[in-house]
Amino acid sequence: MSQPAAPTALEAMLPYRLLVDSALEYAGGTHEFEDVVAEVATGAMQFWPAKKSCVVTQIVSYPQMRTLHIFLAAGDLAEIKDMDETFREFGKKLDCKHVTLSGRRGWTKALADIGYKSIHTTMAKEIQDGR
Repeated sequence: MSQPAAPTALEAMLPYRLLVDSALEYAGGTHEFEDVVAEVATGAMQFWPAKKSCVVTQIVSYPQMRTLHIFLAAGDLAEIKDMDETFREFGKKLDCKHVTLSGRRGWTKALADIGYKSIHTTMAKEIQDGR
């Protein structure tokens, strides 16, 4: 007897669409839900579902190191924090030196107790308006 087919990226992510969309509101317009689904489908991003939360990660390769970057996280903070060890183990298997994330300032305080610290600030200015 054959195994059931694994769910597609869209099938896996659709129940979490509201959470993903809520996090994308803070992504500066870089992605829409369908863009993230497409990235997960190709393996360029990884989708981590939980009961009341979800996280999307990506591997970033720099000249001197690789990092597991948390592209977005949404849902229950305690549940997301409980996923940290899984992220670290996954990153370690892929030779990543850090787990990184970019997000609202509130993440700095929310994740300090599990060892995350601010290493830089990201700012943006629109080129077209640019005033």
